Amino acid sequence: MASEKKTSKNAAYDRLRAALKAQTTARAYLFYGEESYLRQTYVQQLQTLLIPKGSEDFNLHHLSGPRLTAQEVADAVEAMPMMAANTLVTVTDWDIFKLEEAQRSQLIELLEDIPEYCTLLFIYDTVAYKRDGKMKKLATAIDKNVEVVEFQGQSRDALVRWLQKRFRALDHQIDLTTADYMLFYCGTMMDNLISEVSKVAAYAKAQQITTADIDAVAEPVLDARIFDMTNHISAGKYDRAAAVLGDLLRMQTEPIVILGAIGKELRRLYTARMAIDGGKDRFWLMELWQMRSDYPAKLLLQAARNVDHEWCKRSLTACQVLDRRMKSEKNIDREGELTKFVLELAQK
Repeated sequence: MASEKKTSKNAAYDRLRAALKAQTTARAYLFYGEESYLRQTYVQQLQTLLIPKGSEDFNLHHLSGPRLTAQEVADAVEAMPMMAANTLVTVTDWDIFKLEEAQRSQLIELLEDIPEYCTLLFIYDTVAYKRDGKMKKLATAIDKNVEVVEFQGQSRDALVRWLQKRFRALDHQIDLTTADYMLFYCGTMMDNLISEVSKVAAYAKAQQITTADIDAVAEPVLDARIFDMTNHISAGKYDRAAAVLGDLLRMQTEPIVILGAIGKELRRLYTARMAIDGGKDRFWLMELWQMRSDYPAKLLLQAARNVDHEWCKRSLTACQVLDRRMKSEKNIDREGELTKFVLELAQK
């Protein structure tokens, strides 16, 4: 069942791309998903296709917020275009499945009869999209009249191609291995990557981007920092692990957040040790942790060779104990206890 749902989401995304290429649109769309950069890119493409420059004040209508009413949306949808053939109405963070019954009924009527000149676009940005199948009439109206498009995180291959394209536009090149490293170091969200690409390209002296260029100016995501720290811990390098921890604390990252990330990385390290002991390869780890690339799986397996099964179990237990203490003891010195915990792990 889950695979059918995923296929349907991908199909809607493919239909959106095909429609824009053919310069056509559906009457209504609903955009949601974690990849905000990609989502905003397609919002802009819809606007470019439908609304001529200079006519935005008359034909582009932005509505937002939980207090919005179905009547306000209807008024915007029914407003005739001026000096153009089309209008675009964007409705941001209005959770249509949490409307009262009268509002839902009015919205259903609107979805059934959107004027041909109007494209209505619901955008779920800071509000999570959760379809409520119990509201059968609204769900049916959406299925019939609205293209629901999820903007998922992109695959490793798609992100690598995108990185290479972005660097080429800035007169640089990046090879596959270095692109994998950048995705590991900077994360896989395109809205973050776009600024990091600009920084790295501006810094790089040679045309070919290197990992040293990335290390010099790019901002690592929390997962990359935590991996670096646990890698030093597993190798018994307390000073280096403490330096990473100090950086995180100076950035005012909450100790409980750091501990949670360490716990996640320790679990990954434990499974990597199990993979080694059980004769499994990096692809098993990739499937287990839903990794988009084999790069972090390779790093995990390398780190896991520095520890044994018992160290992994002992470290996870100690992490769980400290987590309970941080959440239950009011006067605990969280930074001090976290630093002590890292030291004890590094001493093995």
